[in-house]
Amino acid sequence: MRNSTRSGVDPFIVMDVMEAARRAEEAGRHIIHMEVGQPGTPAPKGARAALAQAMDDQPMGYTVALGLPALRARIAKLYGEWYDLDLNPERVVITPGSSGGFILAFTALFDAGDRVGIGAPGYPSYRQILRALDLVPVDIETAAENRLQPVSGDLEGRDLQGLLVASPANPSGTMLGRDDLAALMEATAAQGASFISDEIYHGIEYEAKAVSALEISDEAYVINSFSKYFSMTGWRVGWMVVPEDHVRVVERLAQNLFICPPHASQVAALAAMDCHEELQANMEVYRANRALMLEGLPEAGFDRIAPPDGAFYVYADVSHITDNSRAFAAEILEKAGVAVTPGLDFDPVRGGGTIRFSYARATADIQEGLDRLARFMKARGVI
Repeated sequence: MRNSTRSGVDPFIVMDVMEAARRAEEAGRHIIHMEVGQPGTPAPKGARAALAQAMDDQPMGYTVALGLPALRARIAKLYGEWYDLDLNPERVVITPGSSGGFILAFTALFDAGDRVGIGAPGYPSYRQILRALDLVPVDIETAAENRLQPVSGDLEGRDLQGLLVASPANPSGTMLGRDDLAALMEATAAQGASFISDEIYHGIEYEAKAVSALEISDEAYVINSFSKYFSMTGWRVGWMVVPEDHVRVVERLAQNLFICPPHASQVAALAAMDCHEELQANMEVYRANRALMLEGLPEAGFDRIAPPDGAFYVYADVSHITDNSRAFAAEILEKAGVAVTPGLDFDPVRGGGTIRFSYARATADIQEGLDRLARFMKARGVI
C-alpha cells in the first residue's frame, strides 16, 4: 500500500532519545533525564481530585467542539490575571493539546503551498506539521545577538503567508521583549501574513514576565497548553485565542477533525487553574534547577549557552566539540547515563553543533546529572 508524500516527515528525535533511555533503564541502568520537555511533577492535586469526583458524577461524554464553557471562561479570566486583558471567552478554543491547536491554526489560516516562517532553532513539530499539511516551512536562521529569536528585518523578501513565533522559546528559553514582538507583528501584518504566537511556556519565567501577543493586537492566533506551567503533559489539553471573526471557522474544523477535546482532561484543567500554591512550588524547583544549570554546565565544559529567560531548557553550542550532536548525545547517554536532546531536532542546518538540556525534573536529579556530565567531559579531555 502506497504512502502519501505528505507522510514523509522527519522523526521527532527527542522521542527516539526517550526510547533509548527507556531501553537503558530496562536493562538496569539509572538514567538522568535531561532530554524530555515535561515537568517531573503530576497534575496538581486539586485537578486530580476534581476529576475523581466528576467521574463518579458524569458520563464523561462529548463536550461541544469549542470546549467546556466554564473552562473557556476561566481561561479568559487568566488573561486578566496575567496580562490585565479583558478577553471575551467566546474567542477561546479548547484544543487536544497545543499540537491540536497548531493543526487547527494552520488549517484555518493557510492553503496548500503557503509559506510559513519559523525560527531556527525552534520546536521541530512546527516544521513537520506544516509539511504534513502541504504547507512550506521557511526556516529563519536566528542569531545569538538576537537571543536566537527572529527580528522584523528577517522577514524581508521571504514572501510569507504566515509567521510563527514562540516566546519563551523551545529550545533556547529566550523571550521577546514587547518592542521586538510588536515589530515582528507589524512586519508580518505589512506583508498581509498571519501571526501565530506559541505561548505554551508562559507562566514559567524568571526575571521578567513574558509578553502575550494579545497585549499588542487582537489580530493574531495565540496557542497555549496545560502541559508546561500546569504540569499536565499527558492529559493532552490546550487552548487557542483567535480573532472573533475566526471563531466559527475554527469551530467547524474542530467539529470535524477532533469532535471535541478530551472531557476528562478539561475537567482536570479547570481545577488546575486554581491550584496556585502547588504550581508556584513547581516554579521554585525550576528556579533552583536553573541556577544549578547556569553554574554547573559551564563548569562541565558547556559554556556557550543561550540566556534562558523562561521555560526549563538550556541550549548549548557544542560545535567546538562535535559536528554530530546525535552521536554526541548517544555517547553522553552511553557513558554518562544522562539523556540529552541533539540540536538537530531544532535546527536542521546548524543543529549538529548544539545540545538541549532540560531541567524540569527533581533538583537532586539535576545535580546528579551535572556531576555525571562533568565527569564525562573530564574523561573526554574537554575540561
